[in-house]
Amino acid sequence: MNNNKPIKAMFLYTELAAYNQACFNTAIKRGNDIYIIRYPINSEAPYDFNNKLASDKLRSDFDSADSMINYIKEISPDVIIISGWKDKYYLKVASYFYNNIPTVLAFDNKWKASLKQQLSRLLSKKLLLNKFSHVWVPGNKQVNFAKKLGFKQNKIVTGFYSCDFSFFNDMYLKRTKDNNIIYNRTFLCVGRYLKLKGIFELWEAFIKLNDNINNEWKLICIGSGEEWKNRTIHSNIKHLGFVDINDMADVYINSSVYIMPSFSDAWGVSLHEAASAGLPVITTKNVGASEMFLKENINGFSIKAGSSKEILNAMIKFTKMNDEQLLQMSKESVNLSKKITPDIWVDKLMSIK
Repeated sequence: MNNNKPIKAMFLYTELAAYNQACFNTAIKRGNDIYIIRYPINSEAPYDFNNKLASDKLRSDFDSADSMINYIKEISPDVIIISGWKDKYYLKVASYFYNNIPTVLAFDNKWKASLKQQLSRLLSKKLLLNKFSHVWVPGNKQVNFAKKLGFKQNKIVTGFYSCDFSFFNDMYLKRTKDNNIIYNRTFLCVGRYLKLKGIFELWEAFIKLNDNINNEWKLICIGSGEEWKNRTIHSNIKHLGFVDINDMADVYINSSVYIMPSFSDAWGVSLHEAASAGLPVITTKNVGASEMFLKENINGFSIKAGSSKEILNAMIKFTKMNDEQLLQMSKESVNLSKKITPDIWVDKLMSIK
């Protein structure tokens, strides 16, 4: 496949996210054709996926694997990318097209040596290696899992996730257009309201910050989920609920530091979004994207998952910084965010052969 020649790419997804649109649109603008089969949008993050430039179908539009295969045969794609290996229809598609065109397995799981992963490793030869020619993953920890499954290094591609870099970086440019910027002293957290996201430890740490320090900082939390009803109410904490990506610009522009205290996040594109928007970060090493978008003491600080004390200590470090120090960390976040963009994502897509 010539890297400069436009291609037809078929994506079979279980769950799409808002950030996928930027990658698809960039691919289309560069002359490629994008075809999508997907599950319905997750009700906890009900963004509007209405990509009129791509051919978009629901998985439920097909009553059998054969009908899906026939549809794909008519399109005659150059490459098929399949998210995960749970869907039986998708696996049959991969098996049918294997050895004819690149069939790419995409996943974001890190190798944890769990019983389930060990079983996948043992079954990989019959389950995956006879269906998928390539793997496309976000980062290095996922590369390790791909190798455990038996995929060769030259068949593993990284950079599967990218945020809408231009959209978020524009927020940084707007915030810093005036060199005499005065930061609003606001922490920001975006994520589902689930215990595993570390939200309760975050709220506990922030309240201690307010109680023990003459503090001018505020905390904004965006998201929804099963723990919404149990959210901590405090005069300096704003809970905005779910906010569509197109309505987030003002929030990012008026924030100073991004916090992602998750117990576990296979990747976490929101960390990339925050870095692209020029926000220094506080995050756990359990967030996969930290390997790419956090440089300790340069653009932020890492914390231990589940430790409100470490969150508090990291917050205190930021409260002691002046505008110049915050701005320098902001610049470093942007520099790190450029490691993957929708254009780089398209280059990766077109390199698979």
